[in-house]
Amino acid sequence: MTPEASPPQDPHPLPTSPTTPPPTRQSTPTGQNSPGGQSSPTERDLTLLDAFQHEVAVFARRAEQTRLGGLGPARNSMDRAAYLLLSRLDQGGPAGVKALAAAMGIDSSTVTRQVAPLVDAGLVRRAPDPEDGRAVLLRLTPPGRQRLEEVRASRRALVALLTEDWTGQERADFHALLARLNGAICRLHGRDGEADRR
Repeated sequence: MTPEASPPQDPHPLPTSPTTPPPTRQSTPTGQNSPGGQSSPTERDLTLLDAFQHEVAVFARRAEQTRLGGLGPARNSMDRAAYLLLSRLDQGGPAGVKALAAAMGIDSSTVTRQVAPLVDAGLVRRAPDPEDGRAVLLRLTPPGRQRLEEVRASRRALVALLTEDWTGQERADFHALLARLNGAICRLHGRDGEADRR
């Protein structure tokens, strides 16, 4: 009796990590087309998508549990909303509430609520718009810029630590893909909002 041949090895195995459960294989019909005219996803496609969404869910949970807010004295000293708002003013310059809301993908009322404590703390100031005396611009103050840089440096140190065994190219690739994913989420959120308004 001849021994049974071992199954062929997959030349392109799916990526795994300690957090990824063993992939669940499901039979998927092939050779069919989706309504958009594209071929139906293969069994391998579905397995990879399952692993992908699982890692995103684990990341979201761990980021929330550990409050990935940096290292050192500035760790967790500024909440996410304040950090993103100050960063937007730092990168884009003075802006009105509506412009900030549009750029950040949130409601004007949310920006107004989030900016109030920053104004009270002296990190942001309100100033008349030179092009429209009735409008108000939000401007990052020197103390606000200094505070932002302290927090940014703390978060930069954390990312450096988390990726200390990555190559520069791996960091660049991950940044590009993460930015692409964030962009896709924003576009989907925008479409959902438009559907809700119809």
